[in-house]
Parts: sequence; C-alpha cells; structure tokens
Amino acid sequence: MRARASAVSPLEALSTRRAAVELVSDRRHYEEIIVRAIGAARTSVWIATANLKDVHIEAPIGTRARAQGRYYSIVERFVELVRQGVELRILHGAPPSRRFRASLARTKELKSPRFELRHCPRVHLKMVAVDGAYLYLGSANFTGAGLGAKDDGRRNFELGISTDDDVLLDATQQRFDRIFSGKECGACKLRSLCPKPLDLR
Repeated sequence: MRARASAVSPLEALSTRRAAVELVSDRRHYEEIIVRAIGAARTSVWIATANLKDVHIEAPIGTRARAQGRYYSIVERFVELVRQGVELRILHGAPPSRRFRASLARTKELKSPRFELRHCPRVHLKMVAVDGAYLYLGSANFTGAGLGAKDDGRRNFELGISTDDDVLLDATQQRFDRIFSGKECGACKLRSLCPKPLDLR
C-alpha cells in the first residue's frame, strides 16, 4: 500500500520545487507591472513597497490624451479600478509622498472599503500581486524612478522577477496578509515607535 503524502505548507513547498519565472529589469517594470498586470486587473491588486509616490503614467492607448503625450496620476488609475470593483490593498513602510497624498485628497472615490492603505515602518518588501494570478517580487519601490516611469538616465536600475506560480503566490500573499491585518504587531519589538499599530485599526 502506498504511503499517503503528508501536507506541506507553501513555504516548505518553495524549498522543494521549481517555478517558472521571468526577469523584469529597469523600464520593463513599467510595461510589465503598470501597463500589463495592473492595467488588466479584474478582482484585486495588492502592493507592498518601502516608499510610495505619485507615479505618473501614460494616458490609455487610443485616447486623445495619449496622442497629446499626456500623463496622469496612478491615483486616477486606482479610481478606475475601484469603479470596476477591484480591491486595492497597499502596504507601505514610509509615509506616502506629499504629491501622492495630494492626489488622494482630490478624490472621494477612494474612500471605499475596496481601497486600503496601511503603514508599517518595518515594511521593506517590494511585491505586487494581481488577481491572485500574477506576482512581482524585486527591488523596485512603487515610485516613478523604481517602476521605470522616468526617462532613460533618470530611472533607477532595478531587477525583479514575475511569475504566475500558485505556490509562490500563496506564500507571498499569506505573508502580505499577516502584516496587513496586524498579525505581526503583537510580537513587534518596535511597537512603541509605531505611529499606529495595524492591530489597533
């Protein structure tokens, strides 16, 4: 009789299997993450970043604004996604930039249960998960320089990977959710310095 395989956690599975991944570098961050992945989101976008800034993105292809070479705030794209029923969760390590806060203040539509910003000073991971089917992990913060939205010679040198691997997605989303929901707050040694522990929300 064949022995029954024991269940393994997603993290244990990561150490015993292979996954298909693609390299994402420099300008390709913008095309891969902003245009392709977030642009096609249908149910959820989860973002983790140390720094959060008001990334300006190209107007949609086929619009007059695009023909005029216009850019607009990523906050406007977030509004479009929320209108479509997409859940956005953003976990950030430093306070958002002044321009991001200003763009946020100009819209009431992101005062919605579908859009949540949470600040944890210990967050340094850079991750984007879309629809539970696409994952980016790498060095890029959610900023114009990090995501390749700036011109050649001004953007950061960044490297990361993208994948649709379900085990990697499960493991990283579980980690994100533990931090986002405040499950890591109780044992945190920096709790006394935290402006607003997530488990007190």
